Amino acid sequence: MVRKARGAEDGQSRVGSYEDHVPFTIHELSGKIRDRSVSPVELTRACLARIDQLNPTLNTFITVTADSALDQARVAEREIFAGDYRGPLHGIPIGLKDILDTAGVRTTAASALFKDRVPDEDAEVVRRLRAAGAIILGKQNLHEFAYGGSSMISFFGKVHNPWDITRLTGGSSGGSAASVAAGLGFAAVGTDTAGSVRLPAAYCGVVGLKPTYGRVSARGVVPLSWSYDHVGPIASSVYDVALMLQVLAGYDAADPASVDVPVPDFVAAIAQRPPKLRIGVPREFFFDHLHPEVADAVEKAIKLFSELPAEIRDVKLEISTDRTLASAEAYAYHEQFVARSPGLYQPATLARIQSGANIPAPDALRASRDLQASRHAIRRIFDEVDVLLTPTVPIPPPVIADLRKHPDNLRPQELLMLRNTRPFNVWGIPTISVPCGLTKDGLPIGLQLAAAPWREELVLQAAHAYEQATEWHKKMPSPINS
Repeated sequence: MVRKARGAEDGQSRVGSYEDHVPFTIHELSGKIRDRSVSPVELTRACLARIDQLNPTLNTFITVTADSALDQARVAEREIFAGDYRGPLHGIPIGLKDILDTAGVRTTAASALFKDRVPDEDAEVVRRLRAAGAIILGKQNLHEFAYGGSSMISFFGKVHNPWDITRLTGGSSGGSAASVAAGLGFAAVGTDTAGSVRLPAAYCGVVGLKPTYGRVSARGVVPLSWSYDHVGPIASSVYDVALMLQVLAGYDAADPASVDVPVPDFVAAIAQRPPKLRIGVPREFFFDHLHPEVADAVEKAIKLFSELPAEIRDVKLEISTDRTLASAEAYAYHEQFVARSPGLYQPATLARIQSGANIPAPDALRASRDLQASRHAIRRIFDEVDVLLTPTVPIPPPVIADLRKHPDNLRPQELLMLRNTRPFNVWGIPTISVPCGLTKDGLPIGLQLAAAPWREELVLQAAHAYEQATEWHKKMPSPINS
């Protein structure tokens, strides 16, 4: 179910032209499913066929649950035809980052350590998606244990960017973002500890949202750092992200980090034109050393917002780059596994985990206290502005071969790629990445928008207004030959 594009005929690594290849959105498909002009079974078969065709090249899926997906689709079709329609995700095929527990289906975290791990229960977000009638296509590749921003380090092999298969997808939710961009499903659920939803969304030309910390349950998610882990949707439009968030959001009494706050109607909110927004642009830090084409695209986005109209204000933010608590929490989870089976980790992952082994408890406690202070302090900026605007990633996607040739460059490149996303995990505020341009090489550029805690509807309104005023979300990679 993809609108056909001009194919790639030059044999180059870039995936064809980026004209007119726009997957049907969930918003469009849900109406067609409800009026029975599209069958969930046909839709699921089409996605599975694309996975068969493209996954050998892109390596976005670790496990494809074809039989159960078709079974779910048949049930959904019978329910819908009988008048039992559950909502916009009913009958929609989606994927899950392979760090979310799925009952009876292995959840590997892209590691040999967990390659045969089969949970007994679904993660809370998976339970909610099933209850909404979504069709689970399978489990998607990632950077091992989500501990990195490239999706190059995985027991199951690296993920390739569908815009240019020689390039990184970013990470750690690289398989999830790449699968949505390539039309292997209509949405995905990823996790975001330092930017792991937004970075790959930006690099793959799709939309990725990190909700407020505590808005979406992380129960049943293999943790990286409990204090920073967020769960969020990836889709091809802001509207579809809102549809996904509507299902994912809500209090979970069994998750210690979950917060019992009302869940607004996100979908209704984005249908409303936002008020004249005060857009805060923190140039210091976030705009340092940008690639010229990224800088140009973001300046054009700022100009467009000023014409919507919005009031543009320069702001200054205090940025913490300390990773003490994240390192300590990662080691705390993995300590028993590292002691027992260190050889089952990829070497780079093991080194990062072990870096947290000798952090003194007082340092970790002080870092936790500082984190809470940062989350309290960031609220003050929203007395001055409604939304913060930055580039999502300072540079275009690096070339995989260059990093394989010079592996010592991988971590510095990841830290640069995650530079603009990480602070928003510290603050725990809702943040979205939307497409805002293409480089001369045809690689996507992302724009990042954030708002005060629990104001996801405002982030979605601003992102939707920008999206509707541009065509970037319609530029998708053309099909490739596997």
